[in-house]
Amino acid sequence: MNNQRVYFEKLSSKRTEALFVALTLLFALLFAWQARTALSSLCSLVFLTGFVAFLFYTLNYRVLVIRLDEENLRLKFGIFTWTVPLDNIESCAPDMTSLWRIGGAGIHFTSLGGRYRAMFNFLEHPRVVLALKTPKGPVRDIAFSTRNPGEVKRLIAQSPKFQSIVEIAEGKSPA
Repeated sequence: MNNQRVYFEKLSSKRTEALFVALTLLFALLFAWQARTALSSLCSLVFLTGFVAFLFYTLNYRVLVIRLDEENLRLKFGIFTWTVPLDNIESCAPDMTSLWRIGGAGIHFTSLGGRYRAMFNFLEHPRVVLALKTPKGPVRDIAFSTRNPGEVKRLIAQSPKFQSIVEIAEGKSPA
């Protein structure tokens, strides 16, 4: 199907990138120090694991790509992609969840208000949360950062796919 792009955004964070680079370097230095002093191999393993994990974070969570077309919303963080068909969106609202509850930048999963949520975010950008009509596995909500939450909400609300699901829910016959 040849879906035309309705909205496209590449979102990044210099602060998040700097944090991940600093943590990568810290664990690399700790690992090198540990290997040089030949102390516990368990500590070496912990430092090596931290280095590899933060190197992955540094490379993978640099850019969040948001792509909205006539059929789907696609969120892409490095090697991870999540696609939400617009006709599976029950509602779209600003995400007012506390930054303390989110747990950091990147992709996180948590239970909020009895609903399991996947979050694609940077901490310093506002977020939008989508309630799914039909859960994808245990996930019932998707939240993601965007520079333009009002525009994203407006475009989703104006989508014919979203409108048809709203009309059916209200007992109206879709056009």
